[in-house]
Amino acid sequence: MVDNKPGFQVETALKMSAEMKLGDIFLCEAGDQIPMDGEIIEGLATIDESAITGESAPVIREAGGDKSSVTGGTKVLSDRIKVKVTTKPGESFLDKMIALVEGASRQKTPNEIALTILLAGFTLTFIIVTLTLKPFADYAQTPITIAAFISLFVCLIPTTIGGLLSAIGIAGMDRALRANVITKSGKAVETAGDIDVLLLDKTGTITIGNRKATQFHPADGIQLEEFIKASALSSVADETPEGKSIIELSQLKSESLLVSNPVYIDFTAETRTSGIDFEETRIRKGAYDTIKKLTEKSGNTFPQETQDAVTKISENGGTPLVVSVNEKVWGVIELQDIIKTGIQERFQRLRKWV
Repeated sequence: MVDNKPGFQVETALKMSAEMKLGDIFLCEAGDQIPMDGEIIEGLATIDESAITGESAPVIREAGGDKSSVTGGTKVLSDRIKVKVTTKPGESFLDKMIALVEGASRQKTPNEIALTILLAGFTLTFIIVTLTLKPFADYAQTPITIAAFISLFVCLIPTTIGGLLSAIGIAGMDRALRANVITKSGKAVETAGDIDVLLLDKTGTITIGNRKATQFHPADGIQLEEFIKASALSSVADETPEGKSIIELSQLKSESLLVSNPVYIDFTAETRTSGIDFEETRIRKGAYDTIKKLTEKSGNTFPQETQDAVTKISENGGTPLVVSVNEKVWGVIELQDIIKTGIQERFQRLRKWV
């Protein structure tokens, strides 16, 4: 059994993955990097799989059922899980992806295919010409030495054209590199000239890769300032990028968030909520369905305007976080994967280059 401590780093994960074998069991806590592919045999946790799937929203993995598998290289965000290694060294998901990339055969460009056919035709023609010279020379009683035939054939073979193709490809790759475009083959250079539509992976490519709070949506009857403060209080002890972004968006100073005898509620994959208790106030922040069950269980209704806000945020590709105070819904926080600064200018430069 391998038992790691909090603060598990990537270097440690890589070292452990090389030492582990099929059937080993290891423990991972919040902040740990999962070293190998495996099956959760105990516990549940939220996992950041953006390194594999490109999706910034974390997923919940738990023992039993069809969502118990974890992938090496992903990160545990909350709770504690015990995992059993299910793959041999060198056969993990990442290893297979690397093998597919390394083993991929490069396709020839249309120009290369056409040139290959042309060279084959020329070569066959020149072989026929060289072979038929011997009978004609004998008939004309003009002897030609073997060395002369070989010299003629070497001069006729169109090797120069084949050599120029590589030089042209290298020149094209060099020209693209000057424009900060890296190409790996001549086919990529030729394809770049025919591009009409460019498809990019969103997460980590044109976005920062982490969800950030972008807007507060208070429920009817709740003042915006009160809702912002409640949201910030629920995020004081939240060390996730989302929690820190809520504090940043609120623009409240730390002095205004001081309360007497606070009890902070950490986020867990089981409760799917976090928050704070102080005096006679209970603030919870979490997933829509979890907060809805919490409020309805206490005999309160879920506001229709908040329901509409949750639906709109989800349709726009965002993540809604509902906030309740004493089991009454106060509003929803909108989280979005923010586009990196300067992306628009980069696209404009790309269009000019193309």
